[in-house]
Amino acid sequence: MIKKLFKKMVLSQILSAMTVALCLLIDSIIIGRCLGVRSMAAYGFANPVLLAFAAFGSFLSTGIQVVCAKALGNGDEEEVSNCFSYSVTVAAVFSAIGVFLVVFLNDPLVELLGAKPGSNVFHKTKDYLMGFVLGAPLFIAAQILVPYLQMAGERIRLVIAVLSMAVVNVTLDLMNVYVFKGGMFGIGLASTISYLTAVIIGVSYFFKKNCIYKYSLKRLKGKMLRKLAVGGVPTVINQLSLVLIVFIINNVMAKNGGSISVAAYSIVSTIATVGYCIGNGISEVSLILAGMAYSESDSGALNEIVEKQNDYAVKLNLIAMILMVLAAPFLVSLFVDENRYTAKIAVKGLRLFAICLVPCSVNAAFKKYYQAIGMRHFSESISVVQNLLFPGLVVLTLGNIIGTNGVWLNYIIGETLSFLYITVAVHVFSKKKLFSKESYVCVPQEFEKNVENSEEFKIFTKEDVEKASVAAHDFCVRNGMDKKTANYTALCIEEMTMNIVEHGFSKFNDNEIDVRLIKSHDKMIIRIRDNGKSFDPVKFLKMYKGKAVDPTKNIGINMIFSLVKNVNYINTLGLNSLMLEL
Repeated sequence: MIKKLFKKMVLSQILSAMTVALCLLIDSIIIGRCLGVRSMAAYGFANPVLLAFAAFGSFLSTGIQVVCAKALGNGDEEEVSNCFSYSVTVAAVFSAIGVFLVVFLNDPLVELLGAKPGSNVFHKTKDYLMGFVLGAPLFIAAQILVPYLQMAGERIRLVIAVLSMAVVNVTLDLMNVYVFKGGMFGIGLASTISYLTAVIIGVSYFFKKNCIYKYSLKRLKGKMLRKLAVGGVPTVINQLSLVLIVFIINNVMAKNGGSISVAAYSIVSTIATVGYCIGNGISEVSLILAGMAYSESDSGALNEIVEKQNDYAVKLNLIAMILMVLAAPFLVSLFVDENRYTAKIAVKGLRLFAICLVPCSVNAAFKKYYQAIGMRHFSESISVVQNLLFPGLVVLTLGNIIGTNGVWLNYIIGETLSFLYITVAVHVFSKKKLFSKESYVCVPQEFEKNVENSEEFKIFTKEDVEKASVAAHDFCVRNGMDKKTANYTALCIEEMTMNIVEHGFSKFNDNEIDVRLIKSHDKMIIRIRDNGKSFDPVKFLKMYKGKAVDPTKNIGINMIFSLVKNVNYINTLGLNSLMLEL
């Protein structure tokens, strides 16, 4: 089921990320073609501010995924709603502070970014930031809506939201240039309205009766803030590293080639955001699924996740690399004329960037995977070496020696060195064979001990139900459980999974059930997960509790619930997840 789920999630995640990136790409194309090279340079100078807001949005988004992935793995719906309440409140407060600072410190901020005071580029940078910052709260809201909609299984709504955002952005950008003549301020304002469109579509889910997220000020607890912060810190470090490297590259480019080189770098970095979408999409899916699998001590799922993330990273990015190398002149010509010196510099830079797509995507996926399995400090170190240390060293040395060509080399050299850093580090940590899958999976010895007493079954038919029931009984006996526990375990699996096969499976879908048994000390935990029709047995029984109903109905569920100590159910990622503790 992990492989099927990975495939479903990664396509929508990549498409979502790519649509957002295309909005930025369209902004850049219209700026470069319609407003000129100086406007393109202004857009480049404004990038660190955009990245700073993106850093906070990514901080919350990643923290949400880490906290919720663990909660979902444990079937803890209350924890998920606590996380939702806190993240929404924190996003609103930070957005207000950020808007205030950019509006009232606009001049010194633009000067700090590198634009020469009083120049045409300086005023254009100011205008763009003022237009963009009005929608900064919506920009952050859109970022945190993505993981919530993805985890709720609302992939279609998510795709509609981001596609609508792209259409609105393109339309308003063109109207700004040809009708309203709003310049850089109008471009920023168009982005603001497009973010509003996406947020309206996404927020509509949270008013549905079956929404799994419940907002309440009473849920604002200090412990949740710490959990979100711990989960989001690696992303903050990642984004701050990106802000610093953009600042360094802008200054080296300005020193070697002036605003023309800065504009060329702005073109390459904008197109690069689309190239990064594949790796970002894969890494976000890895973060969610690996977090759930790790909280369930599911080593088999972790192996599958590493295998699938690398498979997608290599195959999809090889295609993207070839297309980008071949189409580089055309892509750059969308921003500036082909015969301009800026275009020649940008084409060379874009082709050198394309070569790094495969290792970049692999590194990004591993970074989020290691964060999900509790190796937070290692994940943070990957962010620093990948986005700042290695590329920064290349830019400051080769960039100052051979100019712009040296700057472009930071992509492939930085990503290659980062991959080698990951490979050597996990080899030392795991003590597994170098370059082996076991080495990259990298679960600690304590984790391996915890998963020794576990077993998994896949169920597709009624015949599989009987086989799984017998196998579960044998598992309990092998692990020293008493006869009563063994019988109860087999009975639980038989009753619950047969009910799913008979009433939850659809004739038109590729349905399956994953059952996992975990013997932890003196208790038996049964996790049943299926991709059939949504059904909450806990809520179902509560509805009939105390009512005069036919005593011959719901016998199976009532009997099973009388045998278990704890029951948790949650529907997420389009799956029913039921946890039973005997």
